[in-house]
Amino acid sequence: MDLRQLKSFVAVVEEGSFARGAQRLFLSPPAVTAHVKALEREVGARLLERSPLELTDSGRRLMTCARTLLETERRALQVADAPADDEVLRVGVMGHGSAELTPATIAAFARAKPDVTVRLVPLSFQEHVTALVERRVDVAFVRPAPVDERIVSDVMTTESRILVTSRRSELAAAASVSVEEVLDLRYVDIPAGSPREFADFMYFGRARNGDPVRRSDDVTFTPHDVLLSAALARGVGSSVQSFRRFYSWPGVAFVPIRDAPVEQTVLASRATDRRPVVAAFRSIATTLASTVNAVDGRFCSPRA
Repeated sequence: MDLRQLKSFVAVVEEGSFARGAQRLFLSPPAVTAHVKALEREVGARLLERSPLELTDSGRRLMTCARTLLETERRALQVADAPADDEVLRVGVMGHGSAELTPATIAAFARAKPDVTVRLVPLSFQEHVTALVERRVDVAFVRPAPVDERIVSDVMTTESRILVTSRRSELAAAASVSVEEVLDLRYVDIPAGSPREFADFMYFGRARNGDPVRRSDDVTFTPHDVLLSAALARGVGSSVQSFRRFYSWPGVAFVPIRDAPVEQTVLASRATDRRPVVAAFRSIATTLASTVNAVDGRFCSPRA
């Protein structure tokens, strides 16, 4: 059975006419008509009533099989065209990742491994761990370090903390604030399924002694969502110092939290993934990380 005949048959049925089916396949109507007639001769049954155009019982049965065969062909071609696993590296980035280290590492890796295709995958707060565990990415710039035996983390930056709040807030003009001053603020919510360690990072969980967080009605999945809520004075957020360099939003203030413990951004990867391409990316990232300032994630001495 010729796949070209099946494609013509399916196109005619789905488009509702021989002319539109031919147009979809970039063929002439006589060619498509010939394909369908040849298919009918091969199966020994009429597949289509012509006027009006509708499937016969035999046509309906063949239609199901035809779609399955064509989908199988499509998937086979995708696999054949896709680069081999060791030629692709999927890099997840949550927010701004690890500040300037994120683009610097990717650029350095691209120069060192020009034959490897790098695919960037933006990550939401929920995908702190799941994107790696579910094998949607191979490495991921996230914060803080995942607490999961399936994940290994290389420290990229160690940074002081900031409050993300409305410029209308009483705290917006302060040179700095304390952790005690920010615990009772109304924070943006984060989606169900977000890891406990990310919630502790956002809400300063270690300083709360089990006290609940006051949360706004705004469920935030990305830094963009946090900034919008903060600008509207609907909820506050928190981040690391480098965040303020990467995000500018009218009506939003970034206030240093002077006594908050520093936090780390990391490059996370699967503990069992020992492929050379992953090892090379980690090596480049950790080498570049040695040049980063321990306060705000800036490069101490630029290295490409």
